[in-house]
Amino acid sequence: MNLLGQSTIDERINLFSKTVEPFTERAIKHDENGTFPFENFEDLKAIGYPAVTLPKEHGGLGASLHEMLRYQEIIGKADGSTALSIGWHMGIMKHLGENDIWKKDKYASVAHDVKETGALLNNAASEPATGSPTRGGKPETFVKEDSTGWVINGRKTFTTLAPILSYFVVSASIDGTDDVGNFLVKRDSEGVRIEETWDSIAMRGTGSHDLVLENVHVEKDDLVEMPSSGKQKPAGWLLHIPACYLGIAQAAQQAAIDFATTYSPNSIKGTISELPNVKQKIGEIELGILEAKHFLYSVAKKWDESDETIRSTMGPELGAVKLSVVNKAVEAVDLAMRIVGARSLSKKNKLQLYYRDVRAGLHNPPMDDMTIINLAGKSISDHQ
Repeated sequence: MNLLGQSTIDERINLFSKTVEPFTERAIKHDENGTFPFENFEDLKAIGYPAVTLPKEHGGLGASLHEMLRYQEIIGKADGSTALSIGWHMGIMKHLGENDIWKKDKYASVAHDVKETGALLNNAASEPATGSPTRGGKPETFVKEDSTGWVINGRKTFTTLAPILSYFVVSASIDGTDDVGNFLVKRDSEGVRIEETWDSIAMRGTGSHDLVLENVHVEKDDLVEMPSSGKQKPAGWLLHIPACYLGIAQAAQQAAIDFATTYSPNSIKGTISELPNVKQKIGEIELGILEAKHFLYSVAKKWDESDETIRSTMGPELGAVKLSVVNKAVEAVDLAMRIVGARSLSKKNKLQLYYRDVRAGLHNPPMDDMTIINLAGKSISDHQ
């Protein structure tokens, strides 16, 4: 069965939920072994998920942001690494397709590959010397123009999905100028290699290795974008990040409730779920998740229903969602572990995995300090 063949969102959600069920147990294995969950992506490709956010004219579903986040939250509950990884592809393809950023034939070519083969794409922007591209560092990866195209040299870090990507969108400084361009690089291009450097204790299954480019030749039209050096436009698709961590929080919630409703020490009658201090923590988790869900999906709905004029003002709001949801997710996992106690630190317990994975959200863009500064600027502007 294919998501694109289902007539209602409820049918799609049902098919999707069944598809990702095996991800939960696989996540433990891949986390322990530091391996990449290829089988998860084969399952997602089998139901056509990589094409869900493609515009309808390119054979996709043209899914709204709200719907995309529903899927990402579901994967996040099953396996945070897979959710965060595929979320970049889903969001970028949606963003590119809706905004005509690339030349039409170039996007159409990649979109066709996504639709027909499940090909995956991600940006490769972070570097050892520059850190996160959101901080404004200029890439040390550089590109020179020759008579037939461009030649790229450099190294990119945190290249999520590196083991399985078909396309990399590489940011590079253009030799002899002050410009930075985004270049489409195919995985099978000569000089492209992946160096397996990913040794994080969180999100181990994202395969966020280094991308190494050594005299990689691309065509003239593979310069797909010249990003503006000015302020970046708000990007609603980045809400895939908090959606992932909201899913992890719900997985921790489920683990804590399963434990609390079955654990019955001989010092009490019944289970610990009946104890006031445990009920307090369960209630606090529920409150945080409810608040996070409403904030995430109300802003996503606003994005879907707004024109470009309104969307251009939503940067602080989008950042606030990420900050709030991720921090509430961190709190939810912490509370879940307090309910379970020392057993939550056992390698056999899923909560220790959720604890490590959820903290990765604090280091995904936008950073909390930048969000607070932007909110301060908005507040000052609004009240003058």
